[in-house]
Amino acid sequence: MNLSRVLEQVDVEAILGPPDPAVLGIAYDSRRVEEGYLFAALRGAKEDGNHYVPDALKRGARAILSATAPRVPIPATWVKVANDRRALALAARNYYSRPDLRLPVTGVTGTNGKTTVVHLLESIFQAEGGRVCALGTLGYRIGREELRAERTTPESVDLYRMLDRAVSDGCKRAVMEVSSHSLAQDRVAGLEFAAAIFTNLTRDHLDFHQNMERYLEAKSILFRELPAGRPAVVNRDDPASAHLLSITRGRPVSYGFSPESDVRIQSFEPDRHGALLTLNAWGRPLNLRTRLFGRPNASNIAAATAAAMSLECSASAVEAGVAELAGIPGRLESVDLGQSFSVYVDYAHTDDALVNTLRTVQELRPRRLIAVFGCGGDRDRTKRPLMGAAAARLADLAVLTSDNPRTEDPLEILADVERGIREVTTESSRYRVEPDRREAIRLALTEAGAGDAVVIAGKGHETYQILRDRTVPFDDREVAREILRTRLPANSGRGSH
Repeated sequence: MNLSRVLEQVDVEAILGPPDPAVLGIAYDSRRVEEGYLFAALRGAKEDGNHYVPDALKRGARAILSATAPRVPIPATWVKVANDRRALALAARNYYSRPDLRLPVTGVTGTNGKTTVVHLLESIFQAEGGRVCALGTLGYRIGREELRAERTTPESVDLYRMLDRAVSDGCKRAVMEVSSHSLAQDRVAGLEFAAAIFTNLTRDHLDFHQNMERYLEAKSILFRELPAGRPAVVNRDDPASAHLLSITRGRPVSYGFSPESDVRIQSFEPDRHGALLTLNAWGRPLNLRTRLFGRPNASNIAAATAAAMSLECSASAVEAGVAELAGIPGRLESVDLGQSFSVYVDYAHTDDALVNTLRTVQELRPRRLIAVFGCGGDRDRTKRPLMGAAAARLADLAVLTSDNPRTEDPLEILADVERGIREVTTESSRYRVEPDRREAIRLALTEAGAGDAVVIAGKGHETYQILRDRTVPFDDREVAREILRTRLPANSGRGSH
């Protein structure tokens, strides 16, 4: 494909050098450049891709895309653009022949629930028949192929390449998580979504967005750029939904517990196997059996149902898809080795998510609820005391520990969390501080007795721990299993006396 076709609809300010060379590929990492490639020299928060132009040229780059002018003459075409990230996304979409026009893509955004809604829609779409492409935090699945996810929403070049591959693989639908970071960084620029879903907006990522207004504005991009008439599926129970509907050209579709919802949650009856859920979808009752736990998942199921039926999926596909989804890795995932108490691993890493998770487990009526959690380093500090307060209110025992401390001192992070706990309780017996995450999990499991429930929150599906100078293998689920094996069958615990 020639450069002129790659640059269609791109805001180009100047082209220096041969105006229309053939482009054999696109890369934003100079190490991936091959002969004939277009190299996008992106300016990042930590590094400037323009510093790697010489390396890209050495590897055979035929054209450079940049928001700056070249510092010295180069033996390639230089394309100066107004916005380097947006230009890259539009160029990648062109290079891969606009796969979103050949494959309906549903985008899911929101603070909590994105992963679950994507898995639910993937299951519903599969129940329709045909292959599905699903992209998100837990992996990139293209039909029968699964790739490791480096980030929730892929970089634009990778995204359009995967969607193009999904078309070639015969996928009939695609569904993806659309993070606020990806929207702010134009990773999905140009993509014409078949439908957009909003789950909720709660405090998170303020280290990146600075405040809730900018966080909402990032989420709003998905709805502002949604093509006219496409389903704009919003959570009627969340106040931010009104703003999203006010800015979109999409067709309003609502879900939730609110009586005004198009897809209304009429009843939710939890049991030890999941829940029975009754929805009223545009006046039609739907009785669904799910193996997912908790009221937040009632909302997630309603979101997936509203989107699926707006995209003309049958009610029978919805019923089958919801019933067939057994669970989601790291989302209230049970660790059961036959012990006399329950253990759940969950990804909850915000105060709102932690509240929802602990309340969900409370609905199962454990004798005592023990929560193990921490807060990530180099991230939003304002949520730390809020998470501490949430755990102090809802758990009988909170065990504070490390959760990807990164470059921060783990003890300083824990001090921030502890301040929130002390606002709720001064009883030292209500919480423990153990910076070593393995020992914190051991403490909680040793303390647990018959009928108790232990929630290990924050990391969920993650299989690593990020420390100041290294990343080490660490999987909460595997660590819990190792510790449980050491106390079985004598697993009564001190708490059972």
